[in-house]
Amino acid sequence: MNPSVKFIAVTISMLSIAFFFNPWTPLLFWISILLLQLTMSHIKWKLWALFMLPFSIGAFGYLWTTVVFGADTGGTIIWSFAGIDVTDEQWAHALSLSFRVMAFSSLSLMFAFTTDPVKFILSLMQQLKLSPKLAYGVMVGYQFLPVMKDEFTQILQAQRLRGAEVEKRSWQRIVSMRRVLIPMLAGAVRKAERSAFAMEARGFTGEPRKGYYHPILLSRTDVFMSSVFLTIVLASCLGGIWLS
Repeated sequence: MNPSVKFIAVTISMLSIAFFFNPWTPLLFWISILLLQLTMSHIKWKLWALFMLPFSIGAFGYLWTTVVFGADTGGTIIWSFAGIDVTDEQWAHALSLSFRVMAFSSLSLMFAFTTDPVKFILSLMQQLKLSPKLAYGVMVGYQFLPVMKDEFTQILQAQRLRGAEVEKRSWQRIVSMRRVLIPMLAGAVRKAERSAFAMEARGFTGEPRKGYYHPILLSRTDVFMSSVFLTIVLASCLGGIWLS
């Protein structure tokens, strides 16, 4: 699927679901997204579950805090515990927030796990007319991330070999990080300058082009998947209205 089309479909889906405050709409949308990932994507489910863990904890936190500390919205008391009365309106609001977190996080992870970052930037530049200066700047920065990780490790090891003390307290470690960040910043500036000179030497001007070496095209798959997303959003919204 074209990354730009996928990005637009995901954004429209999130904005549409955000305007429904009943618990059924985000629940149906979340289940539909999970089924879509099971049938039409090839992702590593262990890694997906690991990334979903903090979102699940956050969803439970929303549920708990809304039930315990939420404002009194009226309604019928459905159950009580430890002197706290929980009404049906309060419970529905708490479930709506929790399911919304799960639905949005699942959709975001689906986009992240099924989209190549380089193809996404190229697609934004070709289909959505993103500025080439910004697009190539983002791609160069993305390529620098693994290098900066290695540099961080090398600077730490070099400082320890030269006898730099390892701080024991956490706040002292945070303060001492400037000894690592300043050399990393200087190295990043030098690398960015060399990359800019190299791109200019190869004829990069930052102006839009008519042709690309790696064209990102639109296909029938994009139309089909866009209709699938539209169907999921409409079914979730209508189903949520009907069930509520």
